[in-house]
Parts: sequence; structure tokens; C-alpha cells
Amino acid sequence: MCPAPTSTKHRRPAKSTASEAAEGGPAVILVEPQLGENIGMVARAMLNCALVDMRIVAPRDGWPNDAAYKTASGADVVLDNARVYETTADAIADLGHVFATTARARDMSKDVLTPRGAAQEMHEQRGQGVQCGVLFGKEAVGLHNDDIALADSILMVPLNPGFTSLNLAQAVLLMGYEWFQAADDRPHETYEVRLDTRRATKEELVGLFNHLEHELTDCGFLGVEAKKPGMIRNLRNMFQRARMTEQEVRTMRGVIAGLVKKRKN
Repeated sequence: MCPAPTSTKHRRPAKSTASEAAEGGPAVILVEPQLGENIGMVARAMLNCALVDMRIVAPRDGWPNDAAYKTASGADVVLDNARVYETTADAIADLGHVFATTARARDMSKDVLTPRGAAQEMHEQRGQGVQCGVLFGKEAVGLHNDDIALADSILMVPLNPGFTSLNLAQAVLLMGYEWFQAADDRPHETYEVRLDTRRATKEELVGLFNHLEHELTDCGFLGVEAKKPGMIRNLRNMFQRARMTEQEVRTMRGVIAGLVKKRKN
């Protein structure tokens, strides 16, 4: 089980009660944000689009952060309820589908969606009872490849190829705007969902990854240290594309355990 998130309650009362409109919206996960001011501007952008689920991974300047409140322009409800985590894996543990934002191509085989396409998929996933989230990297360098390997899809904004630079709040606003508009354009459909299983959470998938990687290291398959990080990312991406159910994860872990038992006997 992942550790409980750090308590982040701020003493000042929230000024907004607009959170009701955000029920079911995607989580916004800020990975290693550097400035409190940027977190505050993200909160403002989120509440503009009726989003309130902010998760912060290892903020450089700690949390709570008074500078964030100064730039949030009254979006205190987002900051008051923000949750802080030590790792990206912890922050997305309860999510079923994660999008990773990036401005450049990565050597990973994943679906690449625009904010509009991602918003449509988020609503479809929501209709199936799957909770989604979007990863945003630190201001200077974006997401690490290891963070992107935990995601199901990549989100890229089609902009001027000669200048694709966005600040953190702009990127969040683009995604949030498309989510908010898609909510008006689409009926809340219901989908047939199998009652005996559900989409695996990221916590369950990471448990599978750790199990498999431990055994592959033990048997020597991941024995070359220089190649190990890339091989692990490739394996994780392969399983992410499968969009496994909770039952399939348990079955796969049983397969691994069975093979290990056979080898050791």
C-alpha cells in the first residue's frame, strides 16, 4: 500500500464553494513544481474550469506555501484541499487512467492525444467509472521519462512548431478548458461494465511492475545495469497499453509466482 498523503490543510478558510461543479473531474498532478506562485496560478486555472483535485509531488519550496495563495486570486478551495505526495507513483495510486503532458516526442509507444481528444477520452472513462488524472512536470524541464512510463497516454498541445513553450498554468488551463467544454457537448453516457472486475488502479499496476522487475532481476534478465532503466520503461509501457483489469493484474502476478516456483524447484 502506498503511504498516506502529507496533510496539507491551510489555516485560512476557503473563499470559494465552487467545488460542486468539479465532481468527477480529472486530478491535476504537479510533479516537483518549483515556485509557489506557479502552483497558485494553476489553482486559479483549475477553478476556472471547475476542477479542484490538485495533487503535488515533492514541491521544491515545501507546502503549504503562502506565495501560492497570493497568486490564486481566490481559488483557495483548490489549495486548501491539495494533497502532497513524495512520489508520482503515490500520487496516482488510486487512478485508473493517467495522461502525461509533454512538449517533445519521447521514445515510448503510447497513444498521443490533443487536449480536446484527451478530454473526450476522460469523459468516456468517467462513464465507465474510471478516475483519470493528468501529470504536469516541473517548469524548467517537464516530466521525467520514468514518470511518463507510468502513464497510459501522452497529451501534447498542437502549437507553433517553432515555439511550443507554455508556462505551467497555461498548460493546465488548456487541458481544463477542453474538459469543461466537453462536459457541455456530451451527454453523460452509461456503458456496460463487467460486474466481476474493474480497471486496475495505478497502485495495483505498480505492484505488478515491482513484482515482475524483482523476479527478472533475480533471474538475471535485468542484469546489465546500463540497460536496466530502459528495459524497465519498455516493460511498463507494454503493460500500460494493455489497460489491464484488476483481475488481469492478479492473474499476471499469479503467473509470475508460478514461473518462479517452477524455476526454483
